[in-house]
Amino acid sequence: MKRNFKELLHASFKSEDTEEWLDVHFTRPVGLAFALFWERLHVHPNAITVMSIFLGLGAGYMFYFTDVWHNVAGIALLMLANFCDSTDGQLARLTGQKTLVGRVLDGFSGDLWFFAIYLAIALRLWPQLIPFTSVHWGPLGILLCAVAGFLCHSPQSSLADYYRQIHLYFLLGKKGSELDDSASQRAIYDSLPRKGAFWAHKFYYNYANYCRSQERRTPAFQQFYKCLRARYQSVEDMPRQLRDDFRRGSLPLMKYANLLTFNSRAILIYVTCLLNVPYVYPLVEIVVFTAMYRYMRSRHEQLCLGLSHRYC
Repeated sequence: MKRNFKELLHASFKSEDTEEWLDVHFTRPVGLAFALFWERLHVHPNAITVMSIFLGLGAGYMFYFTDVWHNVAGIALLMLANFCDSTDGQLARLTGQKTLVGRVLDGFSGDLWFFAIYLAIALRLWPQLIPFTSVHWGPLGILLCAVAGFLCHSPQSSLADYYRQIHLYFLLGKKGSELDDSASQRAIYDSLPRKGAFWAHKFYYNYANYCRSQERRTPAFQQFYKCLRARYQSVEDMPRQLRDDFRRGSLPLMKYANLLTFNSRAILIYVTCLLNVPYVYPLVEIVVFTAMYRYMRSRHEQLCLGLSHRYC
Protein backbone atom coordinates (compact mmCIF):
# COMPACT_ATOMS: atom_id res chain seq x y z
CA MET A 1 0.00 0.00 0.00
CA LYS A 2 1.37 3.39 -0.98
CA ARG A 3 2.10 5.83 1.81
CA ASN A 4 1.40 9.56 1.64
CA PHE A 5 4.06 12.27 1.69
CA LYS A 6 3.88 12.81 5.46
CA GLU A 7 4.36 9.11 6.18
CA LEU A 8 7.29 8.85 3.77
CA LEU A 9 8.87 11.95 5.29
CA HIS A 10 8.51 10.63 8.83
CA ALA A 11 10.00 7.28 7.76
CA SER A 12 13.07 9.10 6.40
CA PHE A 13 13.94 10.55 9.82
CA LYS A 14 16.49 8.58 11.84
CA SER A 15 15.26 9.73 15.26
CA GLU A 16 13.96 12.83 17.02
CA ASP A 17 17.11 12.74 19.17
CA THR A 18 19.49 13.26 16.27
CA GLU A 19 17.56 15.24 13.66
CA GLU A 20 18.24 18.95 13.27
CA TRP A 21 15.31 21.38 13.18
CA LEU A 22 16.39 22.80 9.82
CA ASP A 23 16.58 19.32 8.27
CA VAL A 24 13.21 18.23 9.69
CA HIS A 25 11.33 21.33 8.53
CA PHE A 26 13.22 22.28 5.38
CA THR A 27 15.93 20.05 3.89
CA ARG A 28 14.23 16.66 4.23
CA PRO A 29 10.80 17.75 2.90
CA VAL A 30 12.39 19.44 -0.13
CA GLY A 31 14.70 16.46 -0.66
CA LEU A 32 11.78 14.03 -0.53
CA ALA A 33 9.78 16.13 -3.02
CA PHE A 34 12.76 15.99 -5.40
CA ALA A 35 13.14 12.25 -4.76
CA LEU A 36 9.52 11.57 -5.72
CA PHE A 37 9.97 13.71 -8.84
CA TRP A 38 13.16 11.89 -9.93
CA GLU A 39 11.55 8.53 -9.16
CA ARG A 40 8.83 9.27 -11.73
CA LEU A 41 11.54 10.01 -14.30
CA HIS A 42 13.39 6.77 -13.39
CA VAL A 43 16.60 8.68 -12.56
CA HIS A 44 19.20 6.63 -10.68
CA PRO A 45 20.27 7.96 -7.22
CA ASN A 46 23.93 7.95 -8.31
CA ALA A 47 23.09 10.48 -11.04
CA ILE A 48 21.70 12.80 -8.35
CA THR A 49 24.90 12.39 -6.31
CA VAL A 50 27.04 13.29 -9.33
CA MET A 51 24.82 16.32 -9.89
CA SER A 52 25.42 17.38 -6.27
CA ILE A 53 29.18 17.21 -6.84
CA PHE A 54 29.02 19.66 -9.75
CA LEU A 55 26.64 21.94 -7.85
CA GLY A 56 28.99 21.97 -4.83
CA LEU A 57 32.03 22.68 -7.00
CA GLY A 58 30.08 25.47 -8.69
CA ALA A 59 29.24 26.93 -5.29
CA GLY A 60 32.91 26.95 -4.35
CA TYR A 61 33.76 28.80 -7.56
CA MET A 62 31.12 31.46 -6.87
CA PHE A 63 32.44 32.11 -3.36
CA TYR A 64 35.78 33.15 -4.89
CA PHE A 65 34.22 36.41 -6.06
CA THR A 66 33.59 39.37 -3.77
CA ASP A 67 30.38 40.78 -5.27
CA VAL A 68 26.98 40.00 -3.79
CA TRP A 69 25.45 38.34 -6.85
CA HIS A 70 28.17 35.74 -7.28
CA ASN A 71 27.88 34.94 -3.57
CA VAL A 72 24.08 34.67 -3.77
CA ALA A 73 24.59 32.26 -6.66
CA GLY A 74 27.05 30.30 -4.50
CA ILE A 75 24.46 30.09 -1.72
CA ALA A 76 21.82 28.84 -4.15
CA LEU A 77 24.15 26.23 -5.63
CA LEU A 78 25.28 24.94 -2.23
CA MET A 79 21.67 24.71 -1.06
CA LEU A 80 20.79 22.75 -4.21
CA ALA A 81 23.80 20.48 -3.65
CA ASN A 82 22.57 19.80 -0.11
CA PHE A 83 19.06 19.06 -1.37
CA CYS A 84 20.56 16.59 -3.83
CA ASP A 85 22.57 15.01 -1.01
CA SER A 86 19.33 14.46 0.90
CA THR A 87 17.50 13.37 -2.25
CA ASP A 88 19.90 10.62 -3.36
CA GLY A 89 19.59 8.70 -0.10
CA GLN A 90 15.81 9.09 0.02
CA LEU A 91 15.53 8.05 -3.64
CA ALA A 92 17.75 5.01 -3.05
CA ARG A 93 15.49 3.90 -0.18
CA LEU A 94 12.31 4.53 -2.19
CA THR A 95 13.52 2.53 -5.18
CA GLY A 96 15.74 -0.06 -3.49
CA GLN A 97 18.72 1.12 -5.59
CA LYS A 98 21.39 1.21 -2.88
CA THR A 99 24.80 0.43 -4.37
CA LEU A 100 28.42 0.39 -3.25
CA VAL A 101 29.29 3.00 -5.87
CA GLY A 102 26.54 5.15 -4.38
CA ARG A 103 28.09 4.92 -0.92
CA VAL A 104 31.50 5.86 -2.35
CA LEU A 105 30.08 8.83 -4.23
CA ASP A 106 27.97 9.99 -1.29
CA GLY A 107 30.95 10.08 1.06
CA PHE A 108 33.13 11.74 -1.58
CA SER A 109 30.70 14.46 -2.63
CA GLY A 110 30.65 16.52 0.58
CA ASP A 111 34.45 16.41 0.80
CA LEU A 112 34.68 17.86 -2.71
CA TRP A 113 32.21 20.65 -1.94
CA PHE A 114 34.14 21.86 1.05
CA PHE A 115 37.54 21.43 -0.61
CA ALA A 116 36.32 23.75 -3.37
CA ILE A 117 34.95 26.23 -0.82
CA TYR A 118 38.13 26.34 1.29
CA LEU A 119 40.22 26.75 -1.88
CA ALA A 120 37.95 29.56 -3.10
CA ILE A 121 38.18 31.39 0.24
CA ALA A 122 41.98 31.02 0.28
CA LEU A 123 42.31 32.44 -3.25
CA ARG A 124 39.79 35.18 -2.47
CA LEU A 125 41.83 36.22 0.54
CA TRP A 126 45.18 36.18 -1.31
CA PRO A 127 45.15 39.82 -2.56
CA GLN A 128 43.25 41.20 0.44
CA LEU A 129 44.81 42.86 3.48
CA ILE A 130 44.81 41.12 6.83
CA PRO A 131 42.45 43.20 9.04
CA PHE A 132 44.12 46.09 10.89
CA THR A 133 47.43 45.56 9.03
CA SER A 134 49.03 46.55 5.73
CA VAL A 135 50.00 42.92 5.03
CA HIS A 136 48.28 40.87 2.33
CA TRP A 137 46.93 37.43 3.25
CA GLY A 138 48.85 35.72 0.44
CA PRO A 139 50.04 32.24 1.46
CA LEU A 140 48.73 32.82 5.01
CA GLY A 141 45.20 32.53 3.62
CA ILE A 142 46.00 29.12 2.16
CA LEU A 143 47.57 28.04 5.47
CA LEU A 144 44.53 29.29 7.41
CA CYS A 145 42.09 27.38 5.20
CA ALA A 146 44.26 24.25 5.15
CA VAL A 147 44.35 24.14 8.95
CA ALA A 148 40.60 24.78 9.15
CA GLY A 149 39.76 22.16 6.53
CA PHE A 150 42.18 19.31 7.08
CA LEU A 151 43.02 19.61 10.78
CA CYS A 152 39.69 20.87 12.14
CA HIS A 153 36.73 20.33 9.82
CA SER A 154 37.52 16.75 8.82
CA PRO A 155 38.05 15.24 12.31
CA GLN A 156 35.20 17.28 13.77
CA SER A 157 32.59 16.12 11.27
CA SER A 158 33.75 12.48 11.35
CA LEU A 159 33.55 12.26 15.16
CA ALA A 160 30.21 14.08 15.23
CA ASP A 161 28.83 11.51 12.80
CA TYR A 162 30.33 8.69 14.89
CA TYR A 163 28.66 9.93 18.07
CA ARG A 164 25.31 10.17 16.31
CA GLN A 165 25.62 6.59 15.06
CA ILE A 166 26.55 5.42 18.57
CA HIS A 167 23.52 7.23 19.98
CA LEU A 168 21.26 5.62 17.38
CA TYR A 169 22.78 2.21 18.15
CA PHE A 170 21.74 2.36 21.81
CA LEU A 171 18.44 4.05 20.99
CA LEU A 172 17.20 2.00 18.02
CA GLY A 173 19.48 -1.04 17.88
CA LYS A 174 21.76 -2.19 15.10
CA LYS A 175 19.11 -1.84 12.38
CA GLY A 176 18.58 1.82 13.22
CA SER A 177 22.27 2.73 13.16
CA GLU A 178 25.19 2.67 10.73
CA LEU A 179 27.73 2.04 13.50
CA ASP A 180 30.64 0.07 12.04
CA ASP A 181 34.10 -0.94 13.23
CA SER A 182 37.44 -0.97 11.42
CA ALA A 183 38.14 -4.66 12.05
CA SER A 184 34.99 -5.88 10.27
CA GLN A 185 35.51 -3.44 7.38
CA ARG A 186 39.13 -4.53 7.01
CA ALA A 187 38.00 -8.17 7.04
CA ILE A 188 35.65 -7.44 4.14
CA TYR A 189 38.48 -5.71 2.29
CA ASP A 190 40.82 -8.67 2.85
CA SER A 191 38.17 -11.09 1.57
CA LEU A 192 37.81 -9.29 -1.77
CA PRO A 193 39.40 -10.89 -4.86
CA ARG A 194 42.77 -9.41 -5.79
CA LYS A 195 41.59 -8.58 -9.30
CA GLY A 196 38.38 -6.77 -10.12
CA ALA A 197 36.00 -5.18 -7.62
CA PHE A 198 37.76 -1.83 -8.06
CA TRP A 199 35.12 0.25 -6.28
CA ALA A 200 34.79 -2.29 -3.47
CA HIS A 201 38.56 -2.18 -2.86
CA LYS A 202 38.55 1.62 -2.79
CA PHE A 203 35.53 1.86 -0.53
CA TYR A 204 36.41 -0.74 2.11
CA TYR A 205 40.07 0.29 2.32
CA ASN A 206 39.22 3.93 2.92
CA TYR A 207 36.19 3.16 5.08
CA ALA A 208 38.23 0.87 7.35
CA ASN A 209 40.77 3.68 7.82
CA TYR A 210 37.95 6.16 8.44
CA CYS A 211 36.49 3.90 11.16
CA ARG A 212 39.94 3.40 12.64
CA SER A 213 40.45 7.17 12.95
CA GLN A 214 37.18 7.42 14.87
CA GLU A 215 38.17 4.56 17.16
CA ARG A 216 41.59 6.02 17.98
CA ARG A 217 39.94 9.17 19.32
CA THR A 218 37.42 7.32 21.52
CA PRO A 219 39.39 4.94 23.78
CA ALA A 220 36.86 5.00 26.66
CA PHE A 221 33.99 4.16 24.33
CA GLN A 222 36.02 1.38 22.68
CA GLN A 223 36.67 -0.21 26.08
CA PHE A 224 32.99 0.09 27.04
CA TYR A 225 31.80 -1.23 23.66
CA LYS A 226 34.23 -4.17 23.79
CA CYS A 227 32.94 -5.11 27.25
CA LEU A 228 29.32 -4.99 26.11
CA ARG A 229 29.95 -7.12 23.02
CA ALA A 230 31.69 -9.71 25.19
CA ARG A 231 28.74 -9.89 27.59
CA TYR A 232 25.77 -9.58 25.21
CA GLN A 233 25.07 -11.08 21.80
CA SER A 234 23.46 -7.89 20.51
CA VAL A 235 22.39 -4.45 21.66
CA GLU A 236 18.83 -5.75 21.96
CA ASP A 237 20.02 -8.16 24.68
CA MET A 238 21.45 -5.35 26.81
CA PRO A 239 19.51 -4.25 29.91
CA ARG A 240 16.96 -1.54 29.20
CA GLN A 241 18.40 0.51 32.06
CA LEU A 242 21.86 0.49 30.47
CA ARG A 243 20.51 1.74 27.16
CA ASP A 244 18.42 4.41 28.91
CA ASP A 245 21.41 5.56 30.96
CA PHE A 246 23.52 5.87 27.82
CA ARG A 247 20.81 7.83 26.00
CA ARG A 248 20.37 10.16 28.96
CA GLY A 249 24.07 10.99 28.98
CA SER A 250 24.50 11.12 25.20
CA LEU A 251 21.42 13.18 24.33
CA PRO A 252 22.80 16.58 25.49
CA LEU A 253 25.82 16.01 23.24
CA MET A 254 23.72 15.61 20.09
CA LYS A 255 23.31 19.38 19.79
CA TYR A 256 27.10 19.68 19.51
CA ALA A 257 27.25 16.81 17.01
CA ASN A 258 24.64 18.59 14.89
CA LEU A 259 26.45 21.94 15.12
CA LEU A 260 29.60 20.26 13.79
CA THR A 261 27.92 19.00 10.61
CA PHE A 262 26.72 20.75 7.45
CA ASN A 263 24.05 23.30 8.39
CA SER A 264 25.96 25.50 10.82
CA ARG A 265 29.01 25.58 8.54
CA ALA A 266 26.90 26.43 5.49
CA ILE A 267 25.10 29.29 7.26
CA LEU A 268 28.43 30.68 8.47
CA ILE A 269 29.83 30.52 4.93
CA TYR A 270 26.77 32.33 3.56
CA VAL A 271 26.97 35.16 6.09
CA THR A 272 30.75 35.70 6.02
CA CYS A 273 30.98 35.64 2.22
CA LEU A 274 28.05 38.03 1.80
CA LEU A 275 29.64 40.44 4.31
CA ASN A 276 33.01 39.99 2.51
CA VAL A 277 34.77 38.77 5.66
CA PRO A 278 35.40 35.18 4.50
CA TYR A 279 38.40 34.79 6.82
CA VAL A 280 35.95 34.70 9.74
CA TYR A 281 34.70 31.28 8.66
CA PRO A 282 38.02 29.36 8.96
CA LEU A 283 38.80 31.28 12.17
CA VAL A 284 35.49 30.18 13.72
CA GLU A 285 36.23 26.65 12.50
CA ILE A 286 39.62 26.66 14.23
CA VAL A 287 38.61 28.38 17.47
CA VAL A 288 34.90 27.93 18.19
CA PHE A 289 34.18 24.60 16.50
CA THR A 290 37.38 23.10 17.87
CA ALA A 291 36.33 24.11 21.39
CA MET A 292 32.93 22.45 20.87
CA TYR A 293 34.61 19.36 19.44
CA ARG A 294 36.93 18.98 22.42
CA TYR A 295 34.11 19.52 24.91
CA MET A 296 31.88 16.98 23.14
CA ARG A 297 34.67 14.44 23.01
CA SER A 298 35.62 14.92 26.67
CA ARG A 299 32.02 14.60 27.86
CA HIS A 300 31.42 11.49 25.78
CA GLU A 301 34.55 9.79 27.09
CA GLN A 302 33.55 10.65 30.67
CA LEU A 303 30.11 9.15 30.04
CA CYS A 304 31.62 5.91 28.74
CA LEU A 305 34.07 5.66 31.64
CA GLY A 306 31.23 6.06 34.13
CA LEU A 307 29.07 3.44 32.43
CA SER A 308 32.03 1.06 32.20
CA HIS A 309 32.52 1.23 35.96
CA ARG A 310 28.82 0.61 36.49
CA TYR A 311 28.07 -2.14 33.97
CA CYS A 312 31.40 -3.85 33.20
